Amino acid sequence: MKTTSRVEADGFLRAPFAWYGLDDAFTGPRRLMQVGTAADGTVQHGSMGHGDEPSIRSEAGSAEKERFAVVVTVAANPVRRTGDGTGVLDATTVSSAAWLAGSGLLAHTWPASLDHALRDHWLDQQTETAFELADDLDGPAWTTLSLPVDGVPVPFHYRESEFGWVLAGSTGEVHIGAYGRGMSAYGLGFSRVKDLGAYGA
Repeated sequence: MKTTSRVEADGFLRAPFAWYGLDDAFTGPRRLMQVGTAADGTVQHGSMGHGDEPSIRSEAGSAEKERFAVVVTVAANPVRRTGDGTGVLDATTVSSAAWLAGSGLLAHTWPASLDHALRDHWLDQQTETAFELADDLDGPAWTTLSLPVDGVPVPFHYRESEFGWVLAGSTGEVHIGAYGRGMSAYGLGFSRVKDLGAYGA
C-alpha cells in the first residue's frame, strides 16, 4: 500500500471544503492520493483511492485484474480574483470534475500494444480528447445515472471507454468526479469523509 507523505496529508487537512469518498458500503482499503493547489497555495481539489492501487503496467491482462475507484473532490468556486489581486481564476464546474477524473484515469492507462516510446504522444492525444469530452457533458459520449451522495440521489454524467469509466456530478458545495476499473459505477455511493484517518492521514 502506498504511504502518503506528510505534505500530502497536510494538504487534505488544509482544504476549505469537505472531502468525499465511497460510502460505508465499500469495505476495502482506502488511501489519500494527490491534492491540487492554486498559485497562492489554496487547496482546490484532491483525490482519494479505493481498492487496488492503480498501476500503469502494460502487460496484457494486468489492467483487467485491477479493481479500483478513485473519487475526486473539487471545490465549487465561481470566477474569483487571485490571492495577490493581479488576475482571476477560472470558475470550477462539473466539467472540471469530469476533466480531472478523465485525465486521472488516463494517467493509469497504457495499452498493452503501445510501444513505450509512443506513450507520451498517445497520452497527449487522449488527454486532449478527455478535455473536449468534459467540456460537452450534454453530448452523445455521456449518459446520466443517479447515485446517492450522503444518502440523497444526485444526477451524474457517466461514460465508459476501453480504459475504464468516468463520472461527474455536483452537490452544490463541491463537484465530485470519479474514475475506475473493475468496479461497477452503478453500484457506488458517496459520502462526506468524516475521518481522514480511514485514508491514512
